[in-house]
Amino acid sequence: MRRILALAEGRFSPLRSKTANGAISYLPNEVVAVIDSTKIGTTAQEILGYGGAIPVVGSIEEGMKFQPTDLLIGIAPTGGRLPQEWREWITTALQKKLHIISGLHTFLSDDEEFSRLAKANGVTLTDLRKVPLEYEVVSEGNYRTRKAKTILTVGADCNIGKMTTMLEVYKEFKKRGLKSDFIGTGQTGIMISGKGIAVDTIISDYIAGSIEKCIDASAREGYDYIFVEGQGALTHMGYSGVTCGLIHGTMPNAMLMCVQPTRQVDNYNLPLPDLKKIIALHEELVSFFQPAKVVGIGINSIGLTDEQSMDEAKKLEDRTGLPAIDAFRFGGKKLADALEKYFA
Repeated sequence: MRRILALAEGRFSPLRSKTANGAISYLPNEVVAVIDSTKIGTTAQEILGYGGAIPVVGSIEEGMKFQPTDLLIGIAPTGGRLPQEWREWITTALQKKLHIISGLHTFLSDDEEFSRLAKANGVTLTDLRKVPLEYEVVSEGNYRTRKAKTILTVGADCNIGKMTTMLEVYKEFKKRGLKSDFIGTGQTGIMISGKGIAVDTIISDYIAGSIEKCIDASAREGYDYIFVEGQGALTHMGYSGVTCGLIHGTMPNAMLMCVQPTRQVDNYNLPLPDLKKIIALHEELVSFFQPAKVVGIGINSIGLTDEQSMDEAKKLEDRTGLPAIDAFRFGGKKLADALEKYFA
């Protein structure tokens, strides 16, 4: 049984420790503690609002009392490269015979020192973003003959809840006995699902082909519904390219739009575009190839009460005519109903 010590030093919070938070949400029986020396003595529940009594400790050494088997790099610096000061953490973990799970753009398994230490201590280095060469392929347009339905989450901005919304709806489809699969496209989604491809590591020409290859593999396994984790945002200056590649590789039959009602600007301090225009933009982009609609809205209601979240959902429903809900907080039933109705 894997026992994860999640490293979130200085950043453990609802928005700054996405990978650690994803593990706490969807691998709750595996995470035994979180490392953040600025929040010693608290719990995941106190910091995130979920996660229960998972404790926060100040160091790897302190975390060893929980008998972890793995150290998860649960945060990412800007650009995803390994900061020099993190090397000591990883070295310590390897010396204590912990496997390392990393979603950084710096591949730990390519580092001679880390590889030597891992071998000497009988542990592994897992780079979630490392892409096998066979995924560097151009899209073949296989959506034209695919029988499985594909669903993609898209967003009004980056880091807005696309993965969590999709996971909750996917879980609901599974509950209903529908043959469904989830494909991760970022390090956290891949860690949770055990499959997928980190599309932000792929050469831009191969983004669409790589996700198409993942979808084709799921379709061959007999899945009827394939849920693809979204990345970036079409209207984001920095990360629109990966979004467009994902759309063309997925060729979704339906989309779920993710928004955060309290967010007014992106990290370039630019105002978020009108939601109805964003929805129309996504539908138009897919319409060159096949019809596809945004059929529901996933809300990220961080900082809001349950009542405030439901009020915001009602406003969005009145404005767009689409069902809206915070699926992470209230479950994926409402959005799953919308998808089933649309496909019927």
